[in-house]
Amino acid sequence: MLYRVWREACRHIEIDESTATIARLLAPHMPIAQVVVRRLNLQHSCLETVAIGSVGGTRPPAPTRTECSPQQMKSLLVWCRQWQTTPRDRSRLPAGLRWSIPPHAGGETLVGPLLAPEHPAGMLILVARDGGGFSERDERLLALLLEPFAAALENDRRLHELTQLREAAEADRRALLAKLGRTDAATPIVGTEAGLRPVMERVALVAASDVPVLLFGETGSGKEVIARAIHMLSGRAAGPFIRVNCGAIPPDLIDSQLFGHERGSFTGATETRKGWFERADGGTLFLDEIGDLPLAAQVRLLRVLQDGALERVGGQRAIHVDVRVFSATHRDLAKMVRSGAFREDLWYRLAVFPISIPPLRERTEDIGALAHHFAEKAATRFGLPLAMPTAQDLRLLMAYPWPGNVRELATVIDRAALLGNGSKLEIALALGAAPSLDGAPVSTDGAAPRTDETRSPRAGGESDRAASEALDEAMRGHIASALHATHGRVEGPFGAARRLEVNPNTLRSRMRKLGIDWRRFRDA
Repeated sequence: MLYRVWREACRHIEIDESTATIARLLAPHMPIAQVVVRRLNLQHSCLETVAIGSVGGTRPPAPTRTECSPQQMKSLLVWCRQWQTTPRDRSRLPAGLRWSIPPHAGGETLVGPLLAPEHPAGMLILVARDGGGFSERDERLLALLLEPFAAALENDRRLHELTQLREAAEADRRALLAKLGRTDAATPIVGTEAGLRPVMERVALVAASDVPVLLFGETGSGKEVIARAIHMLSGRAAGPFIRVNCGAIPPDLIDSQLFGHERGSFTGATETRKGWFERADGGTLFLDEIGDLPLAAQVRLLRVLQDGALERVGGQRAIHVDVRVFSATHRDLAKMVRSGAFREDLWYRLAVFPISIPPLRERTEDIGALAHHFAEKAATRFGLPLAMPTAQDLRLLMAYPWPGNVRELATVIDRAALLGNGSKLEIALALGAAPSLDGAPVSTDGAAPRTDETRSPRAGGESDRAASEALDEAMRGHIASALHATHGRVEGPFGAARRLEVNPNTLRSRMRKLGIDWRRFRDA
């Protein structure tokens, strides 16, 4: 059993996946209800629940965070260091440290420290089932579990550090290219003479000025592409263009990420770090999903926009920056202002020049040009002969509602290129079963479609279900092919998510819906 625990701890990159699997392994050997992993965050003096593995079908509670006073932090560190030298009742937490147990852990608990090479990294908490208790044998088993869980927690920490370093390196690379007078190949904008003509007219109006721009549009409609176009047409084209996803920044790291920090400003700040505003100095900062920014961060952002100056975390002097701010959202910010979820004064600062980007279903005249553009990209990316969509393919594409907008169209063309293997684009198969222009289902086997006179409501419902099942089957096969090629790995540079060009969390959600288990591909 211990060998299987170690294998699961080292197999996964994310700590939550390891914990969930190990909890199921431990259930037959001890009266366990939950396995809880808490990370010790010295930088912010708190304990964070990073993983909860529940047993027996119980639903895991929401992760919690516990703030620590200096005295509490000192007591916790002393207990961690003395844990291995205390022979009796070492797994029973002293009464003075009960505050470190999350409130949902109502049953009897066993607790042990997770030790990193430099300092204690966190705590492993085993929660007994209702009415159950732990024996001395269970305490010995806990001691054996600490090392694999510490390894899993360290892997998770390094993964997040690498992600932050990669983002910072990408920003530095773009800034250096700008100083050398070089830029990345600009993403072409398809539809400037058709569906996007009104948008491009507004882009031409605002590009030469320095006013903030607020972009509205559904997810996948091309907000970042339009923002880059404004930047390249402005006087700041030689400066950096930096995109920040406001919804992806943890609330307690927003100040450090946006405004930077000084060396020694908090535990773990071993060097001075520039924030995104400083990195974008002389260029453009694109704040994507601005509606996800917490209210406290909105206040500090407003001050920077008003004064053009910021202070790093732990700094004592004002740093002046010359940054043009673009923002984007798919939410109704005006409604959020009325409900108090978004500051009204920040709204007026950001929405000086709003631009609304229409969804793809409202500019179907662009679908043909976009399909040809993505077909060329797919052929280059996958090393396939160039295959262009036929007239029948374009009719299928124009009849589809495109809830995912341009991003979904690009994915469908990629799938069609792979399914066609370079001989043609399998658009019908990639879509599953698309409706025809008159609303009748299009058969992909050559049979004539049913007419309105011969199609009853019940038959229409059956065809809709068949279309949904065919699309699910096509997606299931596509995902299975990627998992087979990556030996069951979902995330990382060699994972299926990177291969399919989707977010790993989105891929996991789709796999759960389609009933795909990555483990069978890993075993193979």
